[in-house]
Amino acid sequence: MHALTSKAWVRATLAVGLGAVLLAFYARGSWGLGFVALLPWLWWLDQPAGWGRRLLRAWVLSLAFVLAAFTWFGTAIAHYAQWPQLQGQAVLLLIAPLLQPQLIAWALVRQALDGRRQPWLRAWAAAAAWIGVEWLCPKLLGDTLAHGLYPAGQLRQAAALGGTAGLTLMLLLVHEALAQALAQALSQVGPAWRTRARAMLAPLGLALLLPLGLLGYGASREAPRLDAGLPLLRVGLVQANIADYEGRRQSQGSYAVVREVLDVHYAMSYDAVERQHADAVLWSETIYPTTFGQPKSEAGAQLDQEIASIVNAAGVPFVFGTYDRDSAGEYNAAAFLQPQQGLLGLYRKTRLFPFTEQVPAWLDGPLLQRWLPWAGRWQPGSGARVFPLRLRDGRELPVQPLICRDDVDPSLAIAGARLGARALLTMSNDAWFSADPLGARLHQAVAAFRSIETGLPQFRVTTNGYSAVIDARGTVHAAGDFGQRALVVGALPVPEVAPTLLVRWGDWVGALCLLSLAGLLLARWRPLRGWAPPPVAPLAWPLRVRVVSPAWRAGIAALRGLSRLSVLGLGLALLLDEGLRTQSLLQLRLVAALVLAPEAAAWCLLQACTARLALDGGTLVLARRGGERLCCALASLRQAQGWRLPWPGPGLDLLTDEGKTWPLLLGRPHDLREALRAAGAPLAAPGEDSRAARYTLARQRLRRHRLARPAWKFLGLPLLLALPAFALHQHIAYGGFLGEYRSYGLAAYLGAFGLWWAAWAVGVLMASAAVRAGIETLAWLGLLWRPAGALSMRQGLESAGLALLYLGLPAWLALRLLGA
Repeated sequence: MHALTSKAWVRATLAVGLGAVLLAFYARGSWGLGFVALLPWLWWLDQPAGWGRRLLRAWVLSLAFVLAAFTWFGTAIAHYAQWPQLQGQAVLLLIAPLLQPQLIAWALVRQALDGRRQPWLRAWAAAAAWIGVEWLCPKLLGDTLAHGLYPAGQLRQAAALGGTAGLTLMLLLVHEALAQALAQALSQVGPAWRTRARAMLAPLGLALLLPLGLLGYGASREAPRLDAGLPLLRVGLVQANIADYEGRRQSQGSYAVVREVLDVHYAMSYDAVERQHADAVLWSETIYPTTFGQPKSEAGAQLDQEIASIVNAAGVPFVFGTYDRDSAGEYNAAAFLQPQQGLLGLYRKTRLFPFTEQVPAWLDGPLLQRWLPWAGRWQPGSGARVFPLRLRDGRELPVQPLICRDDVDPSLAIAGARLGARALLTMSNDAWFSADPLGARLHQAVAAFRSIETGLPQFRVTTNGYSAVIDARGTVHAAGDFGQRALVVGALPVPEVAPTLLVRWGDWVGALCLLSLAGLLLARWRPLRGWAPPPVAPLAWPLRVRVVSPAWRAGIAALRGLSRLSVLGLGLALLLDEGLRTQSLLQLRLVAALVLAPEAAAWCLLQACTARLALDGGTLVLARRGGERLCCALASLRQAQGWRLPWPGPGLDLLTDEGKTWPLLLGRPHDLREALRAAGAPLAAPGEDSRAARYTLARQRLRRHRLARPAWKFLGLPLLLALPAFALHQHIAYGGFLGEYRSYGLAAYLGAFGLWWAAWAVGVLMASAAVRAGIETLAWLGLLWRPAGALSMRQGLESAGLALLYLGLPAWLALRLLGA
């Protein structure tokens, strides 16, 4: 027993240590290791263990993760707080689970789902848990596994589609596929190597195809060329390399430090404007360490005037880090100063760093001030805000400023792009990474992803490095070294670019993963609570069927196909065409013409084919419209063949000894065949059902939730969504919820609300169609993979689809309303 325990500890130590070493090299630029670094940890997590031990393993992994990739943060903590190095690393280890909470969720979800019977389900659920937790609880440093892929120039371009969350999801799925292939290779010994090889093909193919597909997209995405005749923005980045303000203040005095900082920046800015012809000058975060425009002293007013005179003499706009204040307190800010016009405005930093910049009100007090005298008490800004950068040649370019931790939040850059920004101006003070520049290098990589995601060029300046000029593909065109005084001047094209998918949809991968995880866990939970497929009710004779000839079937199928494809096509058009999204009446007309009209025509044709099928003793009687009756003795039935393509619905062909065929469209063809056999029809006992039959049967046996009913889905849910959106519209347009009623009367008010309701019904219809397409595609793929689990897989997919509609759409609307 002791020997077994010792071997387990040795295996655990080797697995954790090897994974940590691979992650450490991955974080330092060896991006190829990002596809295998977690394999030792996956192997260790999959060893049998209970919940308590699995939680302990997740905690150990969080410690190993931060030691492998974030020791620079422990060094920075010690440097900032003036603590011993060992104390900074101890604090880092203490907060490791808070820095990497996704590892806890990853391990626990893998424990909750059985990977032996459903390996791909567990693989997706574990990856979705990782991504969903990172989306739901944004991490302190904004890090994610995909940031290590920054050196992969082509692969990183996929961030324009799904952000860094999409790249992280790809890495996790590749890990899961490789782990499954490795498990298949080791699962058997002896002469069954061909069986093992075949079992390894699918996971190895997935591990190869996922990155290759993203590489293909990256190769097709091009940044605007410098020589393409596009307007250029040339910015001078002043990296003065003056750090340790507090130490300088103590030795030189506050005014002397400010004087030195400004004199160095004046001289370097002169060089940028006069010798290198910069269109604008960018200084780093809080480089002017007092409020600009609201001086606190006479000396401060003189310095404000001095900076304004320098800008007037330069003839180009300056953007620099400073402070702002109002009745709520002080803000870390960026000032936009225009020649001859003065201060255009100030952007206030939104994402403040805990404790160093902001202390929670409930925690603040004398005790905290005594323990952490360096703790900051700034106020957060209100979010993205675009400013005009007015150049001396008469151009005016809208830009989005970001200050330090702002650039680790994709939503701020996305919001700026939606507001019309054509470039990002990023400023930071990375001096607290002086003892370990790895933190500053990783910060620059994270910031570069904001350009890839939005398609916007970026000019990034820091106090002591790394300042850089970054194009829309994340490529650095000019940069300053860390710990060096440098003037970085670079020019990039700033065309009006089409929004990327991430700008259009927002950070959608995280939300999708979280909702799919909720659906999967719900589907998993229901069997544990005794869920079983609903009992099959006997057929109630006579049956309502539809007799459709091949020609009629083809016509009805074409009409239904046109209707379904039109829904998906209109949904895609709405995503790509902003003008169409604002024209509710046009949307309704298109839906009526391309969706409802073909569907109504198909329904009418089906009604014309309606018949009643009855059993009269040993005779099968088919009564059609117009009084026509067809009779067939059960003994003469030769075959009951289910339709291989269940479209426009499931059906069955009854063949008689005379060679006649009754093509019947009905909801339960499998049950009709069994009922006829039970009644005495000489039909052969069915062998293994075809995939089409299994697919149809799974749909028939499905336990449907009441929320899946059309009335709830296409009337109730749109009403739920229309009410808050309509209320916001009334407040904005008319000053109150009943504003339009007071101005134009009840008819106009109800008509406007009806239009909103109908517009949301269209939106839900299109969202539902997209979800349905995904469900049916995944159900068919799952059927190919594991035919025996067709019903359980469909039940899980249906639950996930309902969660996506009834939770995802309100959540998306809430985010939009909060953003408004």
